[in-house]
Amino acid sequence: MNIFKEDLDRNPANYQPLTPLLFLERAAHTFPNHVAIIHGKLRRTYSEFYERSKRLASVLATHGIETGDTVSVMLANTPAMLECHYGAPMTGGVLHSMNTRLDAQVIAFQLDHSECKLLITDREFSPTIKEALALTKVKPIIIDYNDPEYDGDGDLLGSEEYETFIQDGDENFAWKMPDDEWDAISLNYTSGTTGNPKGVVYHHRGASLLAQGNALTASMPKHSVYLWTLPMFHCNGWCFPWTISAIVGTHVCLRAVRQKPMWDAIADHKVTHLCGAPIVMSTLLSASDDDKRELPHTVEFFTAAAPPPEVILANMKEAGFNVTHLYGLTESYGPSVVNDWNSDWDTLDNAGQAAMKARQGVRYSALEGLDVKDPDTMKSVPKDGETIGEVMMQGNVVMKGYLKNKEASDEAFRGGWFHTGDLGVMHEDGYIQLKDRSKDIIISGGENISSIEVEDALYKHPSISAAAVVAKPDDKWGETPCAFIELNADTDAPSDEELKAWCKTHLASFKVPKNFIFEGLPKTSTGKIQKFVLRERAKEVK
Repeated sequence: MNIFKEDLDRNPANYQPLTPLLFLERAAHTFPNHVAIIHGKLRRTYSEFYERSKRLASVLATHGIETGDTVSVMLANTPAMLECHYGAPMTGGVLHSMNTRLDAQVIAFQLDHSECKLLITDREFSPTIKEALALTKVKPIIIDYNDPEYDGDGDLLGSEEYETFIQDGDENFAWKMPDDEWDAISLNYTSGTTGNPKGVVYHHRGASLLAQGNALTASMPKHSVYLWTLPMFHCNGWCFPWTISAIVGTHVCLRAVRQKPMWDAIADHKVTHLCGAPIVMSTLLSASDDDKRELPHTVEFFTAAAPPPEVILANMKEAGFNVTHLYGLTESYGPSVVNDWNSDWDTLDNAGQAAMKARQGVRYSALEGLDVKDPDTMKSVPKDGETIGEVMMQGNVVMKGYLKNKEASDEAFRGGWFHTGDLGVMHEDGYIQLKDRSKDIIISGGENISSIEVEDALYKHPSISAAAVVAKPDDKWGETPCAFIELNADTDAPSDEELKAWCKTHLASFKVPKNFIFEGLPKTSTGKIQKFVLRERAKEVK
């Protein structure tokens, strides 16, 4: 008999559901006058941030938003977006943040699929939203956000403007704790490269744990200053809208990723941390000398997607940034794997350190399981850095599932693990490294070719600034690698023969691309290269 189970019941005194909403309440109580948000000339303290979030929650409740109702937002990285991350779930509602670069058809699908009850939309995006609303079955309440930092055009579509809307709210609103930490807090849609996107549902528990995991992983001290270059619509900004409240930090909002505003914000506000795709690094580094600023401290930069090329890492270090590589998916609340740096690697040369930084790494403390497995047998692959399997996750920062799509949820959770669809290896030291998406692996003459490995070889060429390799149908081999390349400025394109010779010094001959195409690479709003577009383009290459 387990004597510790008898008469020791869960009750309100010893158990409360985990939720990131309490981070803001504590910050406002403990440091009410600390600056929480900087946006242009605007400064808001934690007391004001909390009061405005409660006003928003109060007025949402009076408009009928309750547990399980969807509040959709089409917003840039602005104070209103931060307030929505608290105000919407304070009613029991679910925050649905939409990608600001989506087309009207996809937006209309999401609004209908999520059964949106109320939509808050920035004036900049009104043309697309107006077109989308003409296609929807749902007819949500529309609230316009008129950001003082936006000086462009755009119609007002709704019945009220955001500031007027929350003005009638109650700053002392008794907001709603989740009945269960498993309750949904937000909804984020996958990119939907084939068919309709899937709605990924997050819960309060996972959001709370990953928000704290971010602070631990990034070694963020109290009162850190965070620059918003990562879109908050992307996996709820990797949960950093909640992390920054947990450490009573300062949000520095930025509507768009531009060179001079980024450098000025980092220097003027003494930014300590920021996140972004490799394109953000390239944007920072390509600024003119007049726009760049001397940084009196090292800035921590966290990046996901493809590992940065060696030259980018070296240039970022010289500019005053320490780059840490992360890995995750929409289904894992954003990054939940980190390439934790081992001090033993400090003695390696630049190439050796770059090779270590290219690995995805080990699990966050908030993720309970990370492995590379054979998806058929569900057995772990050997830790040899060679045997390819599927990267799988297990734990509290894995999504609840896909909204209204039990079949896809069951398939994703087959065998008690979340199947990422990413192929990788496990190194002897327990660090994982991606080799490809399962759909991106190139099978040529029966041999598997990692597109990432080929891209790494191309990135080492001094003339190449970006490269993406996809499969091209081939009558003899089935598939062959086809490389799409962006060149550095003021650089002539190398010949195919030169590039093939270059690749042969880094790769086995069968992995060398047969075709090299010099053109701009299509990217998502978060900087990821859209390989599905390039796969279609490769079919047309002669």
